[in-house]
Amino acid sequence: MSTPATAPTLGPVRPLWRTYLVFLVPMVLSNFLQGLSGTLNGIYIGQMLGTHALAAVSGMFPVFFFFISLVIGLGAGASVLIGQAWGAREPGKVKAIAGTALALGALIGVVAAVLGSVFAREGLQALGTPADVLDDATAYARLMMLMMPLLLVFILFTQLLRGVSDTVSPLLALLLSTGVGLLLTPALIKGWLGLAPMGIQSAAVAGVAAHGVALAFLAWRLRRLGHVMAPDRSLFKAMRLDVAILAKVMRIGLPTGVQMVVISVSELVILSLVNRHGSQATAAYGAVTQVVNYVQFPALSIAITASILGAQAIGAGRVERVGAILRTGLWLNVAITGSLVMLGYVLSHWLMGLFITVPEVLVQAEHLLHIMLWSMLLFGFQSVVGGIMRASGVVLVPVAISIACILVVQLPVAYGLGARFGLEGVWMAFPVAYAAMLALQTGYYRLVWRHQKIRRLV
Repeated sequence: MSTPATAPTLGPVRPLWRTYLVFLVPMVLSNFLQGLSGTLNGIYIGQMLGTHALAAVSGMFPVFFFFISLVIGLGAGASVLIGQAWGAREPGKVKAIAGTALALGALIGVVAAVLGSVFAREGLQALGTPADVLDDATAYARLMMLMMPLLLVFILFTQLLRGVSDTVSPLLALLLSTGVGLLLTPALIKGWLGLAPMGIQSAAVAGVAAHGVALAFLAWRLRRLGHVMAPDRSLFKAMRLDVAILAKVMRIGLPTGVQMVVISVSELVILSLVNRHGSQATAAYGAVTQVVNYVQFPALSIAITASILGAQAIGAGRVERVGAILRTGLWLNVAITGSLVMLGYVLSHWLMGLFITVPEVLVQAEHLLHIMLWSMLLFGFQSVVGGIMRASGVVLVPVAISIACILVVQLPVAYGLGARFGLEGVWMAFPVAYAAMLALQTGYYRLVWRHQKIRRLV
């Protein structure tokens, strides 16, 4: 595996697929662990507190994603710039870019905490959260929003580390975070170790503790290694909103963030359609979302790897490597994402049973999973193509394509098929939208992007 703060991993000796895997394996494991924390909370809540509690927690997923999406967009822009600076062997620029990104990420976290905690109930009511779970959902949401500054800085920091080819440090931090959550959540639910039972709020409290410990460990590790991204005096000095750097970060990150926000808004609309079918449908939505995330994580990780390796190649002046990076990413999507899709179908009944104990809800959730799981392959393909274009700073048209497919394809199809086929029709909209994204992204790449001159941004 790559070591922190080493030179860029692109080179003539190591085959490209091995470079991918050195970068990709720790990142996929990190994403699995990040998802595992939420999954374990879902399992604990579903099994120990019941379907009612799971529905209360599930109703807040899109709201969390809305704020997290802003930071993911910011991290996408900053990590491309960091990748190009790292490929050009300019560590001073790496730290300056990271400091600006972290300052803005912390500011977003504070805004999210204030707005989210104050307006949690109104937001859940606007989503059509079933009345029988509204009080519990509100209590859970307020605590989760208060932890946003810590969570967003942690997510952003791990993204930025990937720009310098360090995927090991985030993995170790997430191992620690997941372990703390695994022990603390059931203890808080049941009141073990002399603690007062906290019910549905247990997951939120455990999350604060877990991410705090993980962030402290990450800071200690990076300082001990003398890492280029270590939180030392020079990084803290760079943590300001540098206008020149921020403009370059936002050139890439803002469209990506807008795309993520549109995705989150579309999820809110989808959830509102699901909520019309009652709290059991909401619980099924939460269970399916958990499983789909585990297939989506590797697909996104492959796309991120393609983007970072592409950025490093551009920064190093090796533009001829970009085409090979794209082809390798597409084949890895077939191998890795495709395998997980098949595994999901084989184990679908058992997987849904981890979250749901009511037989009729279990059958419904399994059927919904079958409808859309295969489309994660299409999602992965279009993500890799978009990631390669993002590595060069080209984001406006790829993002516009994604947004158009969500607004013009996914949502109208969800409404139309939902009216015709019920809850199943809502889920049919996902494959239709991903197929449209893939066709249009590939067309733009082949007809336009491939013929443009690629230049460094920093």
